[in-house]
Amino acid sequence: MTANVQPRALLRRAGVAATVTALAAVGLAACSSSSSGSSAAGSGGSGASGQAAIAAALQKKSSITVWAWAPQVKDIVAAFEKKYPNVTVDLVNAGTATTEYTKLQNAVKAGSGAPDVAQIEYYALPQFALSGALANLQDYGLGSLKGDYSAAVWDSVDINGQLVGLPQDTGPMALFYNKKVFDKYQLKVPATWADYVADAQKLHAANPSEYITNDTGDPGFVTSMIWDAGGKPFTVSGTTNVTINLQDDGSKKFAGTWNQLIQGGLLSPISSWSNQWYTGLGNGTIASLITGAWMPGNLESGVPTGSGDWRVAPMPTWTAGGAAATAENGGSSDAVLKQSKNPLVAAGFLQFMNDGDGSTIFANEGGFPSQNSILSSASFQNAAPAYFGGQQINQVLSAAANSVLPGWSYLPFQVYANSIFPDSVGQAYAKKSDLNAALKAWQDSFAQYGTQQGFTVTSK
Repeated sequence: MTANVQPRALLRRAGVAATVTALAAVGLAACSSSSSGSSAAGSGGSGASGQAAIAAALQKKSSITVWAWAPQVKDIVAAFEKKYPNVTVDLVNAGTATTEYTKLQNAVKAGSGAPDVAQIEYYALPQFALSGALANLQDYGLGSLKGDYSAAVWDSVDINGQLVGLPQDTGPMALFYNKKVFDKYQLKVPATWADYVADAQKLHAANPSEYITNDTGDPGFVTSMIWDAGGKPFTVSGTTNVTINLQDDGSKKFAGTWNQLIQGGLLSPISSWSNQWYTGLGNGTIASLITGAWMPGNLESGVPTGSGDWRVAPMPTWTAGGAAATAENGGSSDAVLKQSKNPLVAAGFLQFMNDGDGSTIFANEGGFPSQNSILSSASFQNAAPAYFGGQQINQVLSAAANSVLPGWSYLPFQVYANSIFPDSVGQAYAKKSDLNAALKAWQDSFAQYGTQQGFTVTSK
């Protein structure tokens, strides 16, 4: 598939700071239903038979409800209804991230009220998948789409042997840096994280009001950085067995490096997405960002004074000469709920949105694509936005998408774990104390919670 993709990236990923104690409270109540491998009534079978069943269902008079917050979905729905005029799609913005997940979990617990399709971020997907709330899309022939995505992206939606969603957007991490500031202080674009720390020290010593980056403690960023360092602190076996080890090699690599920045006072204490943050990105007092590939659009719209100053580079490596590697930071999937009365139509909508015409609309309207065909297209690769000094930034970002380390897993109660992050790791940032100890304290807290919810938790 070819695509005429504009050089814009996805809007910022939603925050997850709210306390969500109730979200996983029913986590194991439906676990037995997820082990059978079957999905909602009306399964169309696998492979060609599943595709044929979807095609037939899309020609019949029907309706589905879709919960999604991504702004591009409105136009995707319009295109879908134009192509399939017998299908009506009721698009509902039930809130972003935790707001939607709370409503969705309540509907799952009640046994009614869930939509046919829901947008769910990758970090929250295991919670709904392992509770048996999501249809297995392999039953509708969508497993055949695996080759359209990178292994790491597919891993995010293939949980416990079931395909529980299709990738919508991704956030492979890269280093965004202010070239004007780097040139002013003769900072080199870091090849390693040791170089990055050295740049931070040199910059702050030259001007104490300027920082290499800002970071006040965010669970999504920390887990992504551990992932980037090769860590695999969360392992889920079956639907109930969870192993946690935030003292593994990847966690220690990240903590050891970031301790130097935290304890050295080398991180701007400004919260991301605040007015001060936008100002800092514009005036150069925040010189770089380590974030997902959805960031360019945010810089263009939120920091217009930085036009021409910013560039994109690959993530630094943890050892000199190390192979290129990165992680995901943000990104969403779309899933079919088992409560759906029209699962074939819902599966057809998912395929249209994330592997058909809708994926091109999504990318053209600023989403960072998940499909290999779009990432490798000439129109995407050759885009050279003036904001980034004419740099062909998508060549860096698509290379990052192909360098995401496979095999990462989130917790089946990650939403809750993230909500209590400020009580431990967040405090280490504020007090400039050891991240290793803070990560262990965080682990102890959510491990206890997991046990209370009925999971068999092994905490190392």
